[in-house]
Amino acid sequence: MAELTIDAVVFDVLGTLVDEPAGLRAGIRALTPSASPSLSLPASPSLDDSGTERLLLLWQRHIEREQGRIVGGYRPYLPSDALDREAAEIVARAAGAVDPAAGAAPDAVASLARAARRLPPWPDTVAGLARLAERFPLIGLSNASRTALLELNAHAGLRWHQALSAEDARTYKPDPEVYRLAVTVAGLPPERLLMVAAHAWDLRGAQALGLRTAYVARPVGDPPTSSDRFDLYAEDLADLADQLGVS
Repeated sequence: MAELTIDAVVFDVLGTLVDEPAGLRAGIRALTPSASPSLSLPASPSLDDSGTERLLLLWQRHIEREQGRIVGGYRPYLPSDALDREAAEIVARAAGAVDPAAGAAPDAVASLARAARRLPPWPDTVAGLARLAERFPLIGLSNASRTALLELNAHAGLRWHQALSAEDARTYKPDPEVYRLAVTVAGLPPERLLMVAAHAWDLRGAQALGLRTAYVARPVGDPPTSSDRFDLYAEDLADLADQLGVS
């Protein structure tokens, strides 16, 4: 650890500290089909596992694609709330919770969109953050909008010294401007900040701006490739705290 000297820790939120797929699955399962499902899903209030996973994939693909289009300059910036609403309508229609003949079902779509803000923390998250906060200033850095991030933090019990939204940069990670938010707020050189994420793509973006990096393994993350070289690799936040010398 002698070569890694840091003064603040920056955390990704979605997937790293909260189980995003679990929260979305709960919202999807709460949908009640009202028309013939376009994905041949069972016409019952409770979707089976395979149907839920297919709808979850629809959501994830839409968000990933549209955020990528915004970062690439192919679409004007929209906050995560708007993209979540789009994804919710796509999923609700595919689940049969929206009758094509009657148009959109605002209540079903709005309820599903809100599921993106009700995400459970991983079992080690709350205690891990509290432990790390005894030694370092903690900064949350999320693609979630300011409003969504507020609700996410409250629902999952996340405690920060500062929580930053990509909305302030009007783009999304891995655009360098998002990581620059943390550098500016911290008032430190990038190499004195440690970016923690369960997504290798996120860490690569931070690395490109000069931040130090720590990969934390999660079941839903984006694992490093053989060519990735991050500063730390941790099994969970307790392991990360141990490696950082936090008692």
